[in-house]
Amino acid sequence: MDSDCGLGTAPAQPRGPGRPKQRTDDQERRRIVAVACELFLDVGYGGTTMDAVAARCGVSKKTLYRLFPAKTDLFGAMIADHRRTMLALPRPDDALSPAQALAHIFRLDIDEVENRQRLAFIRLATADADRFPEIGTAITQEGAEPARRLLADWLERQQQRGILRAFPPETAARMLMDMVFSVMVKRFPGDNLLTREARVAHARQCIDVFLHGLGRTVPGD
Repeated sequence: MDSDCGLGTAPAQPRGPGRPKQRTDDQERRRIVAVACELFLDVGYGGTTMDAVAARCGVSKKTLYRLFPAKTDLFGAMIADHRRTMLALPRPDDALSPAQALAHIFRLDIDEVENRQRLAFIRLATADADRFPEIGTAITQEGAEPARRLLADWLERQQQRGILRAFPPETAARMLMDMVFSVMVKRFPGDNLLTREARVAHARQCIDVFLHGLGRTVPGD
């Protein structure tokens, strides 16, 4: 299983006594999230303890609990970071067509290595969801809802620019995410037979259907 969570942050060696602090709290949080993600992927949510996280990251438990008071806080931070691997938002408005912009937003151009990494994290996040309700809460609060709001904001701006017709942006964002992610995250057993190329092609078709529904050229609009 791929253990890189996409942050590109290598584990640092523990600081010895008396050495000056080399990282800000924000930098340390990012490093811990990156290294802890590898541990979560190795042993799962249920098998991960804060003691093990502290040991893997080379930090004291006091520092770890100061930055992340509970395992749920750490996992929530991982979900929030992973959200950016699913939707490239926020995004500035540019001259790209809506179809091109949405292909970038849904990151349809990532390579196979990055795709395997994000699928590995999705499997991690969903594997233990039935046993640990806090996983579902983290996915909703730190992943799905913020992502949907960001996409709704982008869609609303395109409506204001006259590119898309008026439609409740939150509803449109939910519809589009359901359409694209239904095949990208392998929700159904038969989806395992699809190649990455077939999934990307399906996602582009979803975007095309969505834009035909909200495009300004819809008859009777």
